[in-house]
Amino acid sequence: VGYVTSFEIKRDTLLFLDQKSSGGAHPCHITTNSEGYVVVANYTGGNMGLLQLEKNGLLSELLDVQQHQGSGSTARQEGPHAHSGWFTKEGDVISVDLGTNQLWFSTIVPEENKFAPIEPVTLTMETGAGPRHLTFHPEQPWIYVLNELSSSVSLVKRQGNSTAYEIVQTISTLPEGFKESNTCADIHISRDGKFLYASNRGDDSIAMFSVDPSDGMLTLQGHESTRGNTPRNFTLSPADNLLLVANQNSDNIVSFKRDETTGLLTCVDQIEAPTPVCLLF
Repeated sequence: VGYVTSFEIKRDTLLFLDQKSSGGAHPCHITTNSEGYVVVANYTGGNMGLLQLEKNGLLSELLDVQQHQGSGSTARQEGPHAHSGWFTKEGDVISVDLGTNQLWFSTIVPEENKFAPIEPVTLTMETGAGPRHLTFHPEQPWIYVLNELSSSVSLVKRQGNSTAYEIVQTISTLPEGFKESNTCADIHISRDGKFLYASNRGDDSIAMFSVDPSDGMLTLQGHESTRGNTPRNFTLSPADNLLLVANQNSDNIVSFKRDETTGLLTCVDQIEAPTPVCLLF
């Protein structure tokens, strides 16, 4: 079983506050909302844990577990592998499961502090996709799902006014003709919603896409080398003018200047860092 740990943020350090069960093995992604709910994805457990964070930083006991069922079509999809969880603007939860090859939809019932499924409960991605992370368009109701195993991004939209979703586009993150092994890791969209970025582990690049403002469709703009190996995670700066990449297997963090007109990246600097896997401003 994994754990969720809370810390108090000090200027140059973190002070341990609390630790509670995550509800499953190997938690790999965590998120919170304004009500203090904590949703954690347990990869090997194949489930989502629900806790609540108090104003003093202490954690509730585990409130609920949403257990996923099913499998996909590849060797890494023999059973459920919850990889991330996300709160929508409406406060619902989208859980991304690489193993079942699905998005899972639920809401949190505050009177019970429990997950409640939203019908339809799941959206099945394209065969072998292996969804990992997602990002929301900042202005439109469009969701972009990063598919780790198929090295692609899928645009997902609601079907009319219903609670059902559908895939309307899937586009490769790889250069044309690339035949070597690759998995995708992270995805982010610019604050103006004009450009989307995804990381390739294998090609070791950031794929750059423009976003059509009329329908959200993506067009590949090109690829920028991460100047390192295995870009596990990257992030945009608060001003959106920089993109920083954590290259896990080459022990370096690389910064790029982002052109807000073209969306393209220019390498600025890099620094050594041991096995970097996550960057947050």
